[in-house]
Amino acid sequence: MKSVCVYCGSSNGAKPLYAEAARAFGRALVEADLALVYGGGKVGLMGVIADTVMAEGGRAIGVIPELLVNKEVGHNGLTELHVVPDMHQRKKMMADLSDAFVAMPGGAGTLEELFEVFTWAQLGYHQKPVALLNIAGFYDPLIAMLQHTVDEGFMRQTYVDLLQIDADPTALIGKLQHYSPPSTDKWAIKRDAV
Repeated sequence: MKSVCVYCGSSNGAKPLYAEAARAFGRALVEADLALVYGGGKVGLMGVIADTVMAEGGRAIGVIPELLVNKEVGHNGLTELHVVPDMHQRKKMMADLSDAFVAMPGGAGTLEELFEVFTWAQLGYHQKPVALLNIAGFYDPLIAMLQHTVDEGFMRQTYVDLLQIDADPTALIGKLQHYSPPSTDKWAIKRDAV
């Protein structure tokens, strides 16, 4: 594992602990000699984690669409900043450059990016770990909702269990580094179980 894609908010959130956790995760990435791949912004938690990685001597690789660069939210102090035409190419490049995916707290964009790579893992498009940095229980409601999908017969527990979850940055990186994908096939199920 050489790089971790981090999805996170373009704002700092309502509590200072989110920015503190972004700094802690940035330091943990550098300590583990892992490059940060992220959305290329200089604002919010995105900026906090990128600034931390750079300040600690690590590598931060940003991928940002032209529209957002033009709105002056692109981070110019990164190891690399890739400017792409649109969000689809941004997400593809971020995925291609990454060996694992971590969602920190964020809004709709963070959740959308998380669910895309989570779905890709379920379908077998990749076998990279997908994780939640569950700061102060931020993702507890989402975890409960995913369990609800299992209880209601829309998802198998195996797929919920794909998500690596921890509140501690160093522990989460350890889970990513020791991840072994399940060998199940999403479509190898009984028709009546769908």
